[in-house]
Amino acid sequence: MSATVSFPVPTPQGPKSVTVSYARAGRGDPLVLLHGIGHHRQAWDPVVDILATERDVIAVDLPGFGASPALPDGLAYDLPTTNTVLGSLFEALRLERPHVAGNSLGGLLALELGREKLVRSVTALSPAGFWSQAERRYAFGVLLAMRRISERLPLPLVEQLSRSAAGRTALTSTIYARPARRSPEAVVAETLALAQATGFDATLRAGATVRFTDGLAGLPVTVAWGTRDMLLVRRQGVRAKQVIPHARLVRLPGCGHCPMNDDPALVARVILDGSR
Repeated sequence: MSATVSFPVPTPQGPKSVTVSYARAGRGDPLVLLHGIGHHRQAWDPVVDILATERDVIAVDLPGFGASPALPDGLAYDLPTTNTVLGSLFEALRLERPHVAGNSLGGLLALELGREKLVRSVTALSPAGFWSQAERRYAFGVLLAMRRISERLPLPLVEQLSRSAAGRTALTSTIYARPARRSPEAVVAETLALAQATGFDATLRAGATVRFTDGLAGLPVTVAWGTRDMLLVRRQGVRAKQVIPHARLVRLPGCGHCPMNDDPALVARVILDGSR
């Protein structure tokens, strides 16, 4: 079920209303899914039906991405603000310390929510924040290039490219190891989502100095990395394990940066096992 919810978030100028779009399915313990920068909640579609057999799944469009409007003036796209926004979202949806899983930026946000003790477990798929400066600059350069290309490609050309495996590979091989498996409709939708993401530039700027350094003691944490991640290379997973020694580090064979589409069954199992 797709829906929107609006809720107040405190700012120095007083409370401001934030609206978030989300989809909800299934039953069981609540599990919130957070996508990466420039993506949208539909990135999780390949695994939602599997997860929904055992969890109450809430896939969120982060503010300024997907169908969620931009943050109001006075709210920044930084980690403290996003923590506050997501905490307020949990309250609005009556989610008391849900499980959370995130990919890329969403993985970093999931870890931040864990640091703030707002969730009961964290599963982070190729999370941001464990990079060297050179690796961060590389990733940001790739993301900016993808953004500019998505903004300049005419929609008829995107639709034409999406109809062939070679075209889908040209559009999405940076984030998928098996881009031909992505449906034409999904490729068009996520190319548009990247082009139209009002929060993209501010989020990228806010991430320039971010590194995750908290050990997250006392919280179940799973960190999973695709062996064919071309954006955030897999040695960053080893760093994540060093920062969070008790975390379960999982290898995702043959998967790229967004592994949900490359191997839905494996990724769903990792998330379910990590959210018990």
